[in-house]
Amino acid sequence: MHYLITGHTGFKGAWLTLMLTQQGHQVSGLSLDPEPGSLYVVGAVGELVQQDIRGDIRSAGTVRTALEATSPDAVYHLAAQPLVRESYLDPRTTIETNVMGTYNVIEAISTVPSIKASVIITTDKVYRNVNQIQGYIESDPLGGHDPYSASKAMADILTQSWMLSFPGSPMAIARAGNVIGGGDVCRDRLMPDLMRGFSEGTEVSLRYPEAVRPWQHVLDCLTGYQLLMQELLAHNPKVLGQPTWNFGPGPKNLRTVGEVADLASQMWGSPASWSVPAQTHPHEAELLALDATPARQKLAWADRLDFGQAIEWTVEWTKSVNAGTDPRATTTAQIKKYVSLVNQ
Repeated sequence: MHYLITGHTGFKGAWLTLMLTQQGHQVSGLSLDPEPGSLYVVGAVGELVQQDIRGDIRSAGTVRTALEATSPDAVYHLAAQPLVRESYLDPRTTIETNVMGTYNVIEAISTVPSIKASVIITTDKVYRNVNQIQGYIESDPLGGHDPYSASKAMADILTQSWMLSFPGSPMAIARAGNVIGGGDVCRDRLMPDLMRGFSEGTEVSLRYPEAVRPWQHVLDCLTGYQLLMQELLAHNPKVLGQPTWNFGPGPKNLRTVGEVADLASQMWGSPASWSVPAQTHPHEAELLALDATPARQKLAWADRLDFGQAIEWTVEWTKSVNAGTDPRATTTAQIKKYVSLVNQ
């Protein structure tokens, strides 16, 4: 099977590329240049990519040309401006990338006959957040307080509208929560900030230590995406009848930012600290959780790593790479370990 991943140079994109190639599939990608020090760079992931195309999804011509040139069997659309705080600094680019970029991708998908299925990635932040304790279900109203959340909600609604208005090869939307794992270097994300600070021996500043999030390891999230894709390719009627899918961990993985920082510091095993600076930050959700019942029942998906394991695997990845272990080898070893857990 030949997959095209948009955003393949990003955090989840690099992990997904390694997972798919390890399974024997071909992978091509369309993305901006990777961030320095990211898994894609340090793991030399590009060596595994059949056609590594660099381009901006805001250009319809670039997207169409990439899909026509690669003629993939299926598409994972991950490319996005993924940061809440960045969306306050540059709302136009955020909206153009996440909304019109997604439009360009789904429009191009409809014109390439080789594509048999596609999964469009949005986020848990598409929901109108009212800080409810129970997880949001797929039919809950969408919203968006900040430009990032609004842009992803718009992309989600746009994709649903496209599927209804222009039926074609099977397509579905996947929504996931706070995904963590080794090799993420994005700024203003908790685990990358912690791993960077702990590695450098500097104190880490936390914006909202009481904020609650559904913490999930990247392998659990991406396994959900893959299960959804498999069922779309198989034309499973139970899956084709549902356009949107949540992939979020169980209630035990709902923890505060402060709890994550404390556990990560403890697992790091050497002096590591965090603090809360006395300054005002842009709005971010206080509580956010997903109900992934349909994915658990219809896709037999489950989050295999609990809260502690998700933190532990991320810390272990970082410490191993810091000690000189090859990043790709470290990543593939964790993938194999995860597969063994799934097969138990």
